[in-house]
Amino acid sequence: MNKAFLDYFLKIRLPIIGFVAFAALVLTYYVSRAERDGVGYQPEQPIPYSHKLHAGTMNIDCQYCHTGASKSRFAMVPPLNTCMNCHTVARKNKPDIIRMTQYYNEGKMFPWKRIHKIPDYAYFNHSVHVNKGITCQTCHGEIQNMDVVKQMHSWTMNNCLECHRNAPTMLAGIPGIQKGPENCYACHR
Repeated sequence: MNKAFLDYFLKIRLPIIGFVAFAALVLTYYVSRAERDGVGYQPEQPIPYSHKLHAGTMNIDCQYCHTGASKSRFAMVPPLNTCMNCHTVARKNKPDIIRMTQYYNEGKMFPWKRIHKIPDYAYFNHSVHVNKGITCQTCHGEIQNMDVVKQMHSWTMNNCLECHRNAPTMLAGIPGIQKGPENCYACHR
């Protein structure tokens, strides 16, 4: 290599390559953040289901459908027999309800697509939070106003720790609320 080319490469090309690589890394990090954190995740469901209608207008309590929320670690995607409690009578002639009824009659699980999912390496117990008086909306957003549900908050360790550390301030309306545990074992078992 000649000295002029090496000088040119070190003074001009290398800084440009470094800047472009760094800018691409930063841009990729910020552009893909919502996808990594799950914020905005809104899969198309097999049939349109409106939480705005059911939980909002009709004022059906979240735990009517998500029966595990106050009793177990998982809130659970509702089984079809919960839907059929009403839809054996209500709107039973609508094409989507007919399709759902077919799944029910055949004993098949309906292919709902899960929206909110804690990573497998983290432990979360819905019942502990629900039984302390923490509302579903605290983590899931104003679900009763959503025609189509999407993930409103990220499920990162930082978000969980922020709430655990600042619970008395963030959840001031809940009597007797205290800070949550911050030790590793509380969430990583």
